[in-house]
Amino acid sequence: MSVRNTVKSIQDIMRQDAGVDGDAQRISQLCWMFFLKILDDQDAQIEVMEPAHASPLPAELRWGGWAANPEGMTGDELLAFINNRLFPELKSLSAVGLQDHRQRVVRGVFEDAHNYMKSGQLLRQVINKINEVDFNNLADRQHFGDVYEQILADLQSAGNAGEYYTPRAVTAFMAERIDPKPGEILLDPACGTGGFLTSSIRHMRDRYVKKPADEAEIQASLRAVEKKPLPHMLCVTNLLLHGIEDPSFVRHDNTLARPYVSYTNADRVDIVLTNPPFGGKEEPGIESNFPSHFQTRETADLFLALIMRLLKRGGRAAVVLPDGSLFGEGVKTRLKEQLMAECNLHTIVRLPNSVFKPYASIGTNLLFFEKGEPTEETWYYEHQVPEGQKAYSMTKPIRVEHLQSCVDWWGGVARNARVETELSWKVSIDQVKERNYNLDIKNPHVLRDDHKDPAELLEKLNQANARVTALRDQLKSMLVEALLR
Repeated sequence: MSVRNTVKSIQDIMRQDAGVDGDAQRISQLCWMFFLKILDDQDAQIEVMEPAHASPLPAELRWGGWAANPEGMTGDELLAFINNRLFPELKSLSAVGLQDHRQRVVRGVFEDAHNYMKSGQLLRQVINKINEVDFNNLADRQHFGDVYEQILADLQSAGNAGEYYTPRAVTAFMAERIDPKPGEILLDPACGTGGFLTSSIRHMRDRYVKKPADEAEIQASLRAVEKKPLPHMLCVTNLLLHGIEDPSFVRHDNTLARPYVSYTNADRVDIVLTNPPFGGKEEPGIESNFPSHFQTRETADLFLALIMRLLKRGGRAAVVLPDGSLFGEGVKTRLKEQLMAECNLHTIVRLPNSVFKPYASIGTNLLFFEKGEPTEETWYYEHQVPEGQKAYSMTKPIRVEHLQSCVDWWGGVARNARVETELSWKVSIDQVKERNYNLDIKNPHVLRDDHKDPAELLEKLNQANARVTALRDQLKSMLVEALLR
């Protein structure tokens, strides 16, 4: 059976269980089980090459110790083992000794994990299906990686869980434009399920990894933080699938909870790739970690302030931000003013509202900037939904090839060959200042209602008001007639 069919069979079995309610719980249940299987397969492979290797887990808690035998524990015995021994012991693993970093990974994954299944028989069926996947088999791992991407994409329809997932076409495009290289410190301070990390890893492996030392540099140069337990678990599993031996660099924490001034030169990074949560508010008190002129409870604003601080001179960033960050005033204006004074905000790619549907239906933008020189001009590129398609959707999502026209227009590192087209335009810093740093600048090459002659718009308004008045008079006449009958 193919890996895809195996995963589909697992999901069908889970749907029969009364304890698993909805996509988010099903994905979480799948994830902790896959995590233990991947970890056990990884340990088995390392033990072949390094006989002295010690697993971070006691033998009886390893997947092979309780799950590998298809005729092993089932029913109430299996449920009791998982609920009363496996989970409590994994949640309380000590991080002492040579394996402390891997034990921290396991403990972090299980810290807020749950076994939602209530049927030990169905649970045994799921376990036996998972055993069909050999994560030490390159073909199996690659196929499962593709399936896992689809599982993550399903998060977009899983209620609030959709906020953790950025379409892979977007993460791949942003990683390619930023062009990370082995040895450069790369940070995602709100990493979700790890899409920017895995896209960057693929980019570097495809272009720059020529010898084992290059791969070692990649694995030593990644940094990430995720606040919520489900995406943290998904991210760690995702990185294991992508051949990261030690994903303990993914901290289960809130990046914004640390005081802004406590980030020093030692914390600075070469690259930031991220889609910070937007539309939400931080818990009370978090804003006090920031300078008074940047204090707000809007998460995206706080992340933008922190990103500017964390970048080294010469560092580069690509950040997803909503339209509100472009036109907003107050703290948002001060952030944009500092951004353009400290960094070269050289490109803004404007995306249509439907890219993040159904989780979010607001316009989003990809901001690309480099720290060290002020902005003199900013180029805009308006990405449009493919011809013949009204909007992106779950069945017709944005794909890598949809962004190829922007790649073709982009130009090289110097970006000095760019030209204005029907989809691209530029504005000077003087124009931005005249607009009080309102960066919500529409495509000047597209005729819009708000670009029409004011007299024409006023005439249309008067006509609309006249129609409303006529309808109101008609309704009054009908009411009078009804009363006189």
